[in-house]
Amino acid sequence: MNSHDEINLLLRAGAGLLVRRDHPHLAGSLDWLVREGRLAAVLPGLYAIPEITSSWQTRAKALALRHRDAVLLGAAAARISYWPEAPLDYIEAAIPYLVKPQPGFKFNRRHIAAELITERDGLRYSIPALTAVDLATFVCSDAIDVALRVRAATLRGMHDALRMTPHRAGNKERLELLIDSRDEPWSAAERLSHRLLRTAGITGWKTNLPAHVDGQTYYIDIAFEQQKLAIEIDGRLHETDVDLFESDRWRQNALVAQGWRVLRFTWAMLCDHPEVFISAVLDALH
Repeated sequence: MNSHDEINLLLRAGAGLLVRRDHPHLAGSLDWLVREGRLAAVLPGLYAIPEITSSWQTRAKALALRHRDAVLLGAAAARISYWPEAPLDYIEAAIPYLVKPQPGFKFNRRHIAAELITERDGLRYSIPALTAVDLATFVCSDAIDVALRVRAATLRGMHDALRMTPHRAGNKERLELLIDSRDEPWSAAERLSHRLLRTAGITGWKTNLPAHVDGQTYYIDIAFEQQKLAIEIDGRLHETDVDLFESDRWRQNALVAQGWRVLRFTWAMLCDHPEVFISAVLDALH
């Protein structure tokens, strides 16, 4: 078997990646293939065919192969664990020693407690509770909201993760976000609606209340159970997700048939006319 055939076999066996240090006898052939543009370095000493080097999965796997004690953080951890659509610009990881910067990667010299790490398919990454807390900001709280919606983490778990990672820049903002999440919003729009209700001093509501209708379970975004008033919040996803739009209409019809009154508000309505939202809720309650 010639060296090029051996390299191809190793690439197939290694999910498209080849580690140079494990095959010193192929060094010359690897260098030639790189010069010819038939292989590219994902990280120093780790090669893949050029077509997959920009894939986040390839880069995450390469990192795990080069630094076996690395812990994937942020968007990469979110995509692996609970949020496949998490916006990802680079692979972020905690490594307990200094590492030379590499394009497409962000390395943090940071220790992560064992309780905050999980592993799958050879990849070590932060648990969803820590991932959500790390990613969330007041500009974009989606990481927390999605984690709550898909039940990947609990508020208590996120508070515990924050407590176990003290003395970090941004922890004050993270704590404020968790406090702001106390009514467990499932979207940014729901978070805003909760904030508006609290600010107006309106009480007696529950969030994501399960309602059982004809063998189906529907979750009411905001429910005044005693008055059978349902407040449905159409977040940004409702503008583009046809299936979500349809399912919400089925849910509304089922709730109305069971005697619920339903008010609907969009993200734009909450942002641009918060006083109308509060007035409509108060009118319905009274």
